[in-house]
Amino acid sequence: MAMVFTTAMSLLIKICGLSTPETLEAALDVGTDMVGFVFFPPSPRTLNFSQASSLSGQVRDRALKVALSVDADDALLEGIVEHLAPDILQFHGKETPERILAVKARFGLPVMKAIHVSEPADLSAVATYEASADRLLFDARPPKGAVLPGGNGAAFDWTVLDHVATSRPWMLSGGLTVENVAEALRVTKAPGIDVSSGVETAPGVKNIELIQQFVRNARVTV
Repeated sequence: MAMVFTTAMSLLIKICGLSTPETLEAALDVGTDMVGFVFFPPSPRTLNFSQASSLSGQVRDRALKVALSVDADDALLEGIVEHLAPDILQFHGKETPERILAVKARFGLPVMKAIHVSEPADLSAVATYEASADRLLFDARPPKGAVLPGGNGAAFDWTVLDHVATSRPWMLSGGLTVENVAEALRVTKAPGIDVSSGVETAPGVKNIELIQQFVRNARVTV
């Protein structure tokens, strides 16, 4: 049974792009609230269904499992649901509100929708997705020519989020690291944060010490 999707007032921390038992265990042991798994073949963090099944069993009920996909069709989502049993589906592509509602109706799972941000005008997308997504994630707009829609290690001007007005819970992503997470939280007052490349030593290679330090640095600021 999926865990209940809550909107707790305390800071929520998500480590995304986990792909090995060792780094997943590190994220769980240090008290990460959400662990993210990528299903997007161009990404160095992508998983196959066999890996997803194994890692899912390791998580059990210790954190919320988040499945990231990019413009996935129903066949891929069915495989993700079957093998990972996620608590949340994260959409990081050009999914429309109508698509989000259709997926929620079919799979009975909450959806987090990523919104790419570089300037205040980009926040107009909040009104587009507020009625369909259960949670919003503000991520940096990918660099020109980038293959990946996220996980590029790019940050954006956090003061843009001064203009955020939404009834939905939201998370901050994009370029967060051990060094800047405290400042990011101070500037944005974000209720949730999401990190991937910021706790890696190479694309797709998570580092146990960086995971541990990131979570500790974030927790001491709240």
